[in-house]
Amino acid sequence: MKKALKIGGFILAGIAALCLLSGTLLYCISGGFMKQTYLEPWSKHYAEKYSDPRVRLAAAGLLAASNHNMQPWRISLDKSDSMAFYLYADSSRMTSEVDPYARQMMISQGTFLEYVSVAGDKSGYRTDIRLFPEGAYDESRLAQSMDSKPVAKITLTKAEAQSGRLYDALFLPDTNRESYQAEKLTGAQSSALEALSSGNGVSVRLYQGQKDLGTIGKLALQSAVIEAGVTRVMDESNAIFRANESQKNQYRYGYSVEGQGTSGFMKNILQGLVTLFPSMNTGKAASQTFINSTKTSVEHTPAYAMIITAGNSRLEQVESGMLYSKLVLTGHTQGLAMQPLSQVLEEYPEMNAPYTEFKKAYAPDGGTVQMLFRVGVAAKSVPLSMRRDVQSLIKSN
Repeated sequence: MKKALKIGGFILAGIAALCLLSGTLLYCISGGFMKQTYLEPWSKHYAEKYSDPRVRLAAAGLLAASNHNMQPWRISLDKSDSMAFYLYADSSRMTSEVDPYARQMMISQGTFLEYVSVAGDKSGYRTDIRLFPEGAYDESRLAQSMDSKPVAKITLTKAEAQSGRLYDALFLPDTNRESYQAEKLTGAQSSALEALSSGNGVSVRLYQGQKDLGTIGKLALQSAVIEAGVTRVMDESNAIFRANESQKNQYRYGYSVEGQGTSGFMKNILQGLVTLFPSMNTGKAASQTFINSTKTSVEHTPAYAMIITAGNSRLEQVESGMLYSKLVLTGHTQGLAMQPLSQVLEEYPEMNAPYTEFKKAYAPDGGTVQMLFRVGVAAKSVPLSMRRDVQSLIKSN
């Protein structure tokens, strides 16, 4: 009996050692011991090494949310005015399958601009933002127009530094895909968000009733299932998936396993497995993960919000992005998390049925729902996502 127990103990010890060895190996393959340079921009001290205030503010701008975390921004420093710079949409970062009309991309320009504005207030600069200072894009040559015409000219003027409440929120994750608590938003939380509607036709609407939660959730899940079945769209997303720390340091944009709700030591284990077996995060496996994630989201959402514009001009798209950043930052001060659910608003052919149904329900008078997103108190915090180095944004003239 003692001999059997001794042998059993050896076997268990061997299994434990093997598991430990396997875990360590996967951790190494994951790049667990590497320095995470892709997280450096999240430090409040990151921008201090730059003497040019325009670069310092751009470093804050790149922390903003963007479509597919593509960070599709370029800046040009005005050579004749040391207090002015230009924001351009980076045409090389278009996601044409999922965003064929570059609407999401233009919203991303607005998210950047609002973060710049908030950082300017805290740093003692008033930011005068002039949209499309050189005129509208030539839509028949959209990519070329993006490269040649700025989205905005930002001019800085010295001013008294303002309170840093929103500024502190710049350094928190902009998106939380975890479950949200069941409690509805309080009156104070709802009022704080709805008050951000602008007076120029860009508005915020909150939905917390059971009927709307059911309708929106159904359409959000239906559209996720459709997207998961469109190979070219999923391939576009899979192409910007970063499997390990090395890839995240190399590219510094796109997706990673953190976005699937994995963190800590298990993040590195999963990264190691995905690096060894890429098929774990491609094809049917990736599609099912996406569907499951969306299902969890809609089943644990106490409120949805929308940004709705009267039309659908490039100007309105950019202004919608600026408003979304205001909502994210204000939400942080109210203890709220947010997550865009963009699939039902996408404009490729396979999404036409749910898109049309959604538009009839929530923009029946001809307006455009620019953004749909979840709002609530998150059950747990999420890690920070990849960000590019601010120097990579600077456009050579």
